[in-house]
Formats: sequence, C-alpha cells, structure tokens
Amino acid sequence: MLNRLETRHLSKEFVKRTGERTEVLRDINIGIGAGEFVSVVGASGCGKTTLLRILDCLIPPTSGQILVDGRPVVAPGPDRAFVFQADSLFPWRTVRENILFGLQMQGQPRQQSLATALDLMQLVGLEGFETHYPHEVSGGMRQRVNLARALAVNPAVLLMDEPFAALDAQTREVMQSELLRIWAAHRKTVVFITHQIDEAVYLSDRVLIFTARPGRVKDILEIDIPRPRPLSVKRTPQFLSYVDCIWGAIEEEVMQAMGMPGR
Repeated sequence: MLNRLETRHLSKEFVKRTGERTEVLRDINIGIGAGEFVSVVGASGCGKTTLLRILDCLIPPTSGQILVDGRPVVAPGPDRAFVFQADSLFPWRTVRENILFGLQMQGQPRQQSLATALDLMQLVGLEGFETHYPHEVSGGMRQRVNLARALAVNPAVLLMDEPFAALDAQTREVMQSELLRIWAAHRKTVVFITHQIDEAVYLSDRVLIFTARPGRVKDILEIDIPRPRPLSVKRTPQFLSYVDCIWGAIEEEVMQAMGMPGR
C-alpha cells in the first residue's frame, strides 16, 4: 500500500556562523498510511519539531527526501497543513474570518468558503462564536479555530506541533477527546508531536519513539486499543502498560539529554 507520507534517509544539521555544526536528525525513514494517526515522542531537543517543520518544507533537510502520495515535495503546499503550539490566529479577524483565511488565499469563491467554514465551526463546536475575536474566547476554543482553519483547506496531511501544550490539564483532556472526534469525521493523516506519553497513547495508531539528539527512530509502538476511545480508557491496565513501555524506551534518552548517567 502506498504511504500517504514518507521520509527517506532524512537528516538535518544546523551550521552556525562560527562554523559549528549541530546534528539534529539522522537518517529518519518513516512511512505513514492514509488516515493514520501517528505521534512522535522523545527527549527535549531530539528534533521532533524540526522534523515537523521539514515535513511541511518550512526548512530544508540537509539530506533525504519527503514524499506525499509517492511524489517528492520540496515546498509548502495545500496537501499539508500545520497546527502550531501557539494558536497563531490573526487578532483582527473574527473566528469565522480566521477559518476562511486559507480558502481566501486559495481563491475559493466566497459563498463556497462560507459554507465550508460553517460546516467546520459546527464540527469543532464553535457555533455561536462566529463573530467573536480571538481575545474573546478561551485557549481551548482558539485551538479549535486553529484546527478548523487547517482542515478548511482539505489537506492530505495534518502536522500538529504540541497544539495542547499551553492548555490547563482539564481543557487538554477535553481537547484530546475532541480531536479524536474531529479526526474520526475526516480521517486525515496526522503527525502529532507531544511530550505527554499518555496523550500519544490515547490519540495514536502508532507512536514513534526518538532517541536523544541526533534524533533517530529508536522504536515504533503499535497502539492496539479499539476506537472510539473514551477518556476513561486512560485508567485501564492496557493503557498504563503502553505508557510504561514508552517511558521505559525513552528514559535512557531523557537522562542522556539532561546530561545525567542512566541506571
């Protein structure tokens, strides 16, 4: 089966003006199928966000290829949409106008765009907030707007960089559940970056575990928990076993990243 998103021997190093080189990613080879939800976890600084930015062609790799539906990509395009950690909304635009932005950039007819935005506002639970401005809604609602704006351009791949990191614990739990509901409606291919192991297990079909810098794929864990997944699944022995397994795989990497000796 053809992968929706694939990387081949992807590596990245940054070079300072002094000539000092920092290798961030090394030989990343991953394949993600259509409609698959994949999370990436690992120690801080292991290159997770760098990987996501390369996948969206916001920065170039030092070597290797990115392929979408089997074709190499070298520039940002409508086949990929990026959801940043900060909500990155335009403060002078209403909720509706923020969602419409990508469609306007594509030159979509106004009436067609409004119909798309209305459908998405209903999907993400923003009915009644169409004319509100970002400062008038909560952090969780701003991230709903962010997600709806990304979905509006109908990308093949959704790239999400810790989108719930700034939310309080309760709102984060709700948004995880809401994300799965929204994902089930559209079945986009998702690459999701997170530091929260339980978040990765709850959301994902597979979890990619990265080594400390330079980031490499240390392990890939299949999450065999039936969908739909209520939040209560997080208290089950099967779920906690997955969390323990992932933590066991990255504990040594986290210690290394912190400059501490392993056990």
